[in-house]
Amino acid sequence: MILDEIVERTVERVAMLPEISGIRSAGPEVPGRLQQAIHTAEDRNAVIAEIKYSSPSAGCIRSSGEPEELARLMTEGGAVALSVLTEPFWFKGSTKNISRIRKVSAIPLLRKDFIIDKRQIVETRMLGADAVLLIAGVLGDRLPEFVRFCMMWGIEPLVEVHYCNEIQIAVRSGATLIGINNRNLRTMETNLTTTKLISEKMGRKGLTIISMSGINWPFDVRYLGRYCDAFLIGSSIMASASPKKALEGFVFA
Repeated sequence: MILDEIVERTVERVAMLPEISGIRSAGPEVPGRLQQAIHTAEDRNAVIAEIKYSSPSAGCIRSSGEPEELARLMTEGGAVALSVLTEPFWFKGSTKNISRIRKVSAIPLLRKDFIIDKRQIVETRMLGADAVLLIAGVLGDRLPEFVRFCMMWGIEPLVEVHYCNEIQIAVRSGATLIGINNRNLRTMETNLTTTKLISEKMGRKGLTIISMSGINWPFDVRYLGRYCDAFLIGSSIMASASPKKALEGFVFA
């Protein structure tokens, strides 16, 4: 399966990172920037625009555009935050893109990757990101430990769930940012009703819910808005000839 292959390649990448021993925690810098940005977007839909050039399900999404220029366009288009894919093999991302984007955009940055080792969390902080994606289906019982480690390093953890049986561990982990992935990472099939189902079972009290994947039209935002607080949108924006205009369609839907 693609997910298993991605994790295997991630193990190879992680092996090249320095050991944590001897590295002191940087401590919280500005905790909760992503969550704050979501809840202060009162005059528009809270859209986290994603910078990704490829994906296993869609193949090549965009073959041109420097990350700095795309970040500028998406910031101008009203994104409350930017999600930056750093997985290099299937998503054509790079950790360098976070550092490059950080220099030109002040809005919160989410590192989106397949986090399997705490060294990646330290790396995320060093790169200048504000938040990092933790996938419940990948980390399993290790999720609460990784959430605590993120908080220790001043990184906001966004916990991704897809199945109902992941709800309990996600809530108990202590994370208050929950991403509901409408895409099944094992079959790559997408169903927007996943957000509705998980959100209703999870409840939104004390949690900030982000709907992720498969959001292709402004109508999707209007439909999903009853079940979430924000939307993470990548492919439909990146595939557009005018990413800024496409983003504005979602922001002001």
